[in-house]
Amino acid sequence: MNRLPFAKPGRFWRGNLHTHSTRSDGHVDPAETVAWYRDNGYDFVALTDHFVPRYGHPITDTVSFRSGGFTTLIGAELHAPRTQVGNLWHIVAAGLPLDFAPSEPGETGPQMAARAAASGAFVIVAHPAYYGLTVEDVESVDAAHALEIYNGASALAYEMGDSGHILDVLISRGRRIDSCATDDAHFEYPEYPDHGLGWVEVRAEENDPRALVEALRAGHFYATEGPKLLDVAIDGDEVVVSSSPVMKVIVSGGGERYECRYGIDLTRTRVPLAVFRNGSFEVDPLVGSYLRITIVDALGKRAWTNPIWLG
Repeated sequence: MNRLPFAKPGRFWRGNLHTHSTRSDGHVDPAETVAWYRDNGYDFVALTDHFVPRYGHPITDTVSFRSGGFTTLIGAELHAPRTQVGNLWHIVAAGLPLDFAPSEPGETGPQMAARAAASGAFVIVAHPAYYGLTVEDVESVDAAHALEIYNGASALAYEMGDSGHILDVLISRGRRIDSCATDDAHFEYPEYPDHGLGWVEVRAEENDPRALVEALRAGHFYATEGPKLLDVAIDGDEVVVSSSPVMKVIVSGGGERYECRYGIDLTRTRVPLAVFRNGSFEVDPLVGSYLRITIVDALGKRAWTNPIWLG
Protein backbone atom coordinates (compact mmCIF):
# COMPACT_ATOMS: atom_id res chain seq x y z
CA MET A 1 0.00 0.00 0.00
CA ASN A 2 2.92 2.37 0.56
CA ARG A 3 3.28 2.91 -3.21
CA LEU A 4 -0.18 4.43 -3.51
CA PRO A 5 0.09 8.08 -4.52
CA PHE A 6 -2.80 9.61 -2.61
CA ALA A 7 -1.05 10.46 0.66
CA LYS A 8 2.29 11.34 -0.93
CA PRO A 9 3.53 14.93 -0.56
CA GLY A 10 2.50 17.38 -3.26
CA ARG A 11 -0.47 17.21 -5.59
CA PHE A 12 -1.60 15.49 -8.77
CA TRP A 13 -0.35 16.73 -12.14
CA ARG A 14 -2.20 15.75 -15.32
CA GLY A 15 -0.08 14.63 -18.26
CA ASN A 16 -0.01 12.72 -21.53
CA LEU A 17 2.98 10.44 -22.09
CA HIS A 18 2.52 9.37 -25.73
CA THR A 19 2.16 12.03 -28.43
CA HIS A 20 3.27 12.48 -32.04
CA SER A 21 3.99 15.50 -34.22
CA THR A 22 5.23 16.26 -37.73
CA ARG A 23 8.68 15.19 -36.56
CA SER A 24 7.38 11.69 -37.40
CA ASP A 25 3.87 10.63 -38.45
CA GLY A 26 1.83 13.25 -36.59
CA HIS A 27 -0.11 15.91 -38.48
CA VAL A 28 0.58 18.98 -36.31
CA ASP A 29 3.98 20.54 -35.65
CA PRO A 30 5.60 20.22 -32.20
CA ALA A 31 4.70 23.73 -31.05
CA GLU A 32 1.01 23.33 -31.90
CA THR A 33 0.90 19.80 -30.49
CA VAL A 34 2.30 20.92 -27.14
CA ALA A 35 0.07 24.01 -27.16
CA TRP A 36 -3.07 21.88 -27.40
CA TYR A 37 -2.21 20.12 -24.16
CA ARG A 38 -1.16 23.33 -22.44
CA ASP A 39 -4.42 25.04 -23.46
CA ASN A 40 -6.66 22.13 -22.47
CA GLY A 41 -5.91 21.74 -18.81
CA TYR A 42 -2.81 19.54 -18.85
CA ASP A 43 0.17 20.22 -16.63
CA PHE A 44 2.70 18.40 -18.83
CA VAL A 45 3.12 16.41 -22.02
CA ALA A 46 5.80 14.16 -23.49
CA LEU A 47 6.37 14.48 -27.23
CA THR A 48 7.32 10.93 -28.28
CA ASP A 49 7.89 10.81 -32.02
CA HIS A 50 9.00 7.59 -33.70
CA PHE A 51 12.72 7.10 -33.15
CA VAL A 52 13.55 5.46 -36.48
CA PRO A 53 15.88 6.26 -39.42
CA ARG A 54 12.95 7.21 -41.66
CA TYR A 55 12.36 10.33 -39.54
CA GLY A 56 15.97 10.97 -38.56
CA HIS A 57 15.70 9.53 -35.04
CA PRO A 58 13.89 12.60 -33.64
CA ILE A 59 14.12 13.55 -29.99
CA THR A 60 12.56 17.00 -30.00
CA ASP A 61 13.84 19.61 -27.60
CA THR A 62 10.61 20.95 -26.08
CA VAL A 63 12.24 23.00 -23.33
CA SER A 64 11.30 26.26 -25.07
CA PHE A 65 7.60 25.25 -24.85
CA ARG A 66 7.66 25.18 -21.06
CA SER A 67 5.91 28.08 -19.39
CA GLY A 68 4.46 29.05 -16.05
CA GLY A 69 2.42 26.14 -14.76
CA PHE A 70 3.16 23.87 -17.72
CA THR A 71 6.14 21.68 -18.53
CA THR A 72 7.31 19.00 -20.97
CA LEU A 73 9.16 15.71 -20.77
CA ILE A 74 11.74 14.84 -23.41
CA GLY A 75 10.82 11.55 -25.01
CA ALA A 76 10.50 9.25 -28.00
CA GLU A 77 8.81 6.07 -29.15
CA LEU A 78 11.63 3.57 -29.58
CA HIS A 79 11.71 0.79 -32.15
CA ALA A 80 13.93 -2.25 -32.63
CA PRO A 81 13.51 -5.82 -33.87
CA ARG A 82 11.52 -7.97 -33.20
CA THR A 83 8.39 -9.26 -31.46
CA GLN A 84 7.14 -12.84 -31.62
CA VAL A 85 4.82 -11.99 -34.51
CA GLY A 86 7.61 -10.25 -36.39
CA ASN A 87 6.86 -6.57 -35.74
CA LEU A 88 9.20 -3.84 -34.59
CA TRP A 89 8.87 -3.06 -30.91
CA HIS A 90 6.98 0.06 -29.79
CA ILE A 91 8.47 1.27 -26.51
CA VAL A 92 7.72 4.74 -25.17
CA ALA A 93 10.34 6.49 -23.06
CA ALA A 94 9.64 9.76 -21.22
CA GLY A 95 12.53 11.60 -19.63
CA LEU A 96 15.22 10.71 -22.16
CA PRO A 97 18.40 12.72 -22.59
CA LEU A 98 18.47 14.70 -25.83
CA ASP A 99 21.57 12.80 -26.94
CA PHE A 100 20.03 9.33 -26.55
CA ALA A 101 21.73 7.28 -29.26
CA PRO A 102 20.03 5.32 -32.05
CA SER A 103 20.19 1.57 -31.79
CA GLU A 104 23.23 -0.30 -32.94
CA PRO A 105 22.84 -3.25 -35.34
CA GLY A 106 21.63 -6.25 -33.39
CA GLU A 107 20.13 -4.29 -30.48
CA THR A 108 16.77 -5.77 -29.51
CA GLY A 109 13.69 -4.02 -28.17
CA PRO A 110 14.26 -5.22 -24.60
CA GLN A 111 17.90 -4.07 -24.80
CA MET A 112 16.86 -0.66 -26.09
CA ALA A 113 14.31 -0.38 -23.28
CA ALA A 114 17.01 -1.24 -20.74
CA ARG A 115 19.28 1.45 -22.18
CA ALA A 116 16.44 4.01 -21.95
CA ALA A 117 15.70 3.04 -18.35
CA ALA A 118 19.40 3.27 -17.47
CA SER A 119 19.41 6.81 -18.88
CA GLY A 120 16.76 7.77 -16.31
CA ALA A 121 13.63 7.54 -18.46
CA PHE A 122 10.22 6.15 -17.54
CA VAL A 123 9.74 3.21 -19.93
CA ILE A 124 6.35 2.02 -21.21
CA VAL A 125 5.40 -0.99 -23.31
CA ALA A 126 3.06 0.71 -25.79
CA HIS A 127 -0.38 -0.55 -26.92
CA PRO A 128 0.18 -4.32 -26.48
CA ALA A 129 -3.24 -5.22 -27.87
CA TYR A 130 -2.85 -3.07 -30.99
CA TYR A 131 0.04 -5.01 -32.50
CA GLY A 132 -0.33 -8.44 -31.01
CA LEU A 133 2.24 -8.54 -28.25
CA THR A 134 2.28 -11.80 -26.35
CA VAL A 135 2.70 -12.06 -22.62
CA GLU A 136 6.14 -13.51 -23.31
CA ASP A 137 7.00 -10.43 -25.37
CA VAL A 138 6.12 -8.09 -22.52
CA GLU A 139 7.89 -10.31 -19.98
CA SER A 140 11.07 -9.96 -22.00
CA VAL A 141 11.08 -6.16 -21.55
CA ASP A 142 12.18 -6.47 -17.97
CA ALA A 143 13.30 -2.84 -17.77
CA ALA A 144 9.79 -1.49 -18.48
CA HIS A 145 8.11 0.36 -15.64
CA ALA A 146 4.58 0.19 -17.08
CA LEU A 147 2.43 -0.94 -19.94
CA GLU A 148 -0.42 0.97 -21.53
CA ILE A 149 -3.58 -0.44 -20.00
CA TYR A 150 -5.40 1.98 -22.31
CA ASN A 151 -4.24 3.58 -25.57
CA GLY A 152 -6.74 6.13 -26.86
CA ALA A 153 -5.81 6.10 -30.54
CA SER A 154 -5.86 2.29 -30.71
CA ALA A 155 -9.26 2.22 -29.00
CA LEU A 156 -10.66 4.93 -31.23
CA ALA A 157 -9.50 3.54 -34.56
CA TYR A 158 -9.32 -0.23 -34.05
CA GLU A 159 -11.11 -1.15 -30.79
CA MET A 160 -7.75 -2.45 -29.58
CA GLY A 161 -6.99 -0.02 -26.81
CA ASP A 162 -7.31 -2.18 -23.68
CA SER A 163 -4.55 -4.38 -22.24
CA GLY A 164 -5.74 -5.17 -18.74
CA HIS A 165 -5.71 -8.90 -19.40
CA ILE A 166 -2.00 -8.87 -20.25
CA LEU A 167 -1.32 -6.93 -17.05
CA ASP A 168 -3.10 -9.52 -14.93
CA VAL A 169 -1.37 -12.47 -16.60
CA LEU A 170 2.02 -10.82 -16.12
CA ILE A 171 1.36 -10.22 -12.43
CA SER A 172 0.09 -13.77 -11.95
CA ARG A 173 3.52 -14.89 -13.21
CA GLY A 174 5.27 -12.76 -10.62
CA ARG A 175 6.07 -9.63 -12.64
CA ARG A 176 5.61 -6.31 -10.89
CA ILE A 177 4.66 -3.67 -13.45
CA ASP A 178 2.46 -0.58 -13.42
CA SER A 179 -0.08 0.64 -15.96
CA CYS A 180 -0.77 3.95 -17.65
CA ALA A 181 -3.30 5.49 -20.01
CA THR A 182 -2.23 7.58 -23.00
CA ASP A 183 -3.54 9.29 -26.12
CA ASP A 184 -0.98 8.19 -28.72
CA ALA A 185 -2.22 11.34 -30.43
CA HIS A 186 -1.50 12.08 -34.10
CA PHE A 187 -4.00 14.94 -34.67
CA GLU A 188 -4.92 13.46 -38.05
CA TYR A 189 -8.70 13.97 -38.10
CA PRO A 190 -10.01 17.11 -36.35
CA GLU A 191 -13.56 15.75 -36.49
CA TYR A 192 -12.41 12.47 -34.89
CA PRO A 193 -9.96 13.60 -32.22
CA ASP A 194 -7.39 11.18 -30.83
CA HIS A 195 -6.24 13.59 -28.10
CA GLY A 196 -7.65 14.11 -24.63
CA LEU A 197 -8.67 10.45 -24.37
CA GLY A 198 -6.43 8.99 -21.66
CA TRP A 199 -3.80 10.36 -19.32
CA VAL A 200 -1.97 9.92 -16.03
CA GLU A 201 -2.35 11.85 -12.80
CA VAL A 202 1.12 11.98 -11.22
CA ARG A 203 1.65 12.82 -7.57
CA ALA A 204 4.70 15.03 -7.07
CA GLU A 205 5.70 18.06 -5.04
CA GLU A 206 6.29 20.18 -8.11
CA ASN A 207 5.52 20.20 -11.81
CA ASP A 208 9.14 19.71 -12.72
CA PRO A 209 10.42 17.17 -15.28
CA ARG A 210 12.81 15.51 -12.85
CA ALA A 211 10.19 15.27 -10.09
CA LEU A 212 7.55 13.93 -12.49
CA VAL A 213 9.81 11.22 -13.93
CA GLU A 214 10.93 10.16 -10.45
CA ALA A 215 7.29 9.90 -9.36
CA LEU A 216 6.38 7.91 -12.47
CA ARG A 217 9.25 5.47 -11.97
CA ALA A 218 8.17 5.06 -8.32
CA GLY A 219 4.57 4.28 -9.34
CA HIS A 220 3.09 7.40 -7.74
CA PHE A 221 0.32 7.90 -10.29
CA TYR A 222 -2.95 6.54 -11.59
CA ALA A 223 -4.40 6.27 -15.09
CA THR A 224 -7.72 7.68 -16.26
CA GLU A 225 -10.07 8.50 -19.10
CA GLY A 226 -11.71 11.15 -16.92
CA PRO A 227 -12.90 9.91 -13.50
CA LYS A 228 -10.85 11.02 -10.52
CA LEU A 229 -9.47 8.73 -7.85
CA LEU A 230 -9.20 10.73 -4.64
CA ASP A 231 -8.05 8.09 -2.17
CA VAL A 232 -7.69 4.34 -1.72
CA ALA A 233 -7.20 2.88 1.74
CA ILE A 234 -7.38 -0.51 3.46
CA ASP A 235 -9.69 -0.40 6.47
CA GLY A 236 -9.65 -3.76 8.22
CA ASP A 237 -11.18 -6.28 5.84
CA GLU A 238 -12.32 -3.68 3.32
CA VAL A 239 -10.82 -1.37 0.75
CA VAL A 240 -12.31 2.12 0.73
CA VAL A 241 -12.31 3.94 -2.61
CA SER A 242 -12.98 7.69 -2.71
CA SER A 243 -13.60 9.12 -6.16
CA SER A 244 -15.50 11.51 -8.33
CA PRO A 245 -19.10 10.26 -8.87
CA VAL A 246 -19.09 6.83 -10.55
CA MET A 247 -21.53 4.00 -11.16
CA LYS A 248 -19.19 1.03 -10.71
CA VAL A 249 -16.20 0.16 -8.55
CA ILE A 250 -14.36 -3.04 -9.44
CA VAL A 251 -11.67 -4.56 -7.25
CA SER A 252 -9.86 -7.32 -9.12
CA GLY A 253 -6.95 -9.54 -8.21
CA GLY A 254 -6.31 -11.95 -11.04
CA GLY A 255 -7.80 -15.34 -11.68
CA GLU A 256 -11.41 -15.39 -10.49
CA ARG A 257 -11.02 -12.80 -7.75
CA TYR A 258 -13.39 -9.89 -8.27
CA GLU A 259 -15.66 -7.78 -6.13
CA CYS A 260 -17.91 -5.12 -7.67
CA ARG A 261 -20.14 -2.42 -6.27
CA TYR A 262 -22.77 -0.64 -8.36
CA GLY A 263 -24.78 2.49 -7.69
CA ILE A 264 -25.62 6.03 -8.70
CA ASP A 265 -23.00 8.69 -8.01
CA LEU A 266 -20.82 6.54 -5.81
CA THR A 267 -18.12 8.69 -4.19
CA ARG A 268 -17.01 6.62 -1.18
CA THR A 269 -17.26 2.90 -1.76
CA ARG A 270 -16.39 0.08 0.63
CA VAL A 271 -15.51 -3.27 -0.90
CA PRO A 272 -14.76 -6.43 1.14
CA LEU A 273 -11.38 -8.11 0.67
CA ALA A 274 -12.17 -11.65 1.81
CA VAL A 275 -11.97 -13.10 -1.69
CA PHE A 276 -8.48 -11.67 -2.17
CA ARG A 277 -7.13 -12.99 1.11
CA ASN A 278 -8.72 -16.43 1.11
CA GLY A 279 -10.26 -17.26 -2.24
CA SER A 280 -12.93 -19.83 -2.98
CA PHE A 281 -10.80 -22.13 -5.15
CA GLU A 282 -7.34 -23.63 -4.92
CA VAL A 283 -5.02 -21.44 -6.98
CA ASP A 284 -1.37 -20.64 -7.38
CA PRO A 285 -0.30 -18.48 -4.40
CA LEU A 286 0.86 -15.70 -6.74
CA VAL A 287 -2.72 -15.18 -7.91
CA GLY A 288 -4.42 -13.04 -5.32
CA SER A 289 -1.18 -11.47 -4.09
CA TYR A 290 -2.37 -8.13 -5.41
CA LEU A 291 -5.45 -6.16 -6.23
CA ARG A 292 -6.17 -3.29 -8.54
CA ILE A 293 -9.14 -0.97 -8.73
CA THR A 294 -11.13 0.21 -11.74
CA ILE A 295 -13.86 2.83 -11.48
CA VAL A 296 -16.40 3.54 -14.21
CA ASP A 297 -18.57 6.68 -14.52
CA ALA A 298 -21.98 7.19 -16.11
CA LEU A 299 -20.38 7.78 -19.53
CA GLY A 300 -18.43 4.52 -19.37
CA LYS A 301 -15.14 6.34 -18.76
CA ARG A 302 -12.70 4.54 -16.49
CA ALA A 303 -9.80 5.13 -14.14
CA TRP A 304 -7.33 2.53 -12.88
CA THR A 305 -5.01 2.27 -9.91
CA ASN A 306 -1.65 0.66 -10.30
CA PRO A 307 -1.48 -2.84 -8.77
CA ILE A 308 -1.56 -2.82 -4.97
CA TRP A 309 0.67 -5.59 -3.57
CA LEU A 310 -0.83 -7.43 -0.61
CA GLY A 311 2.24 -9.40 0.42
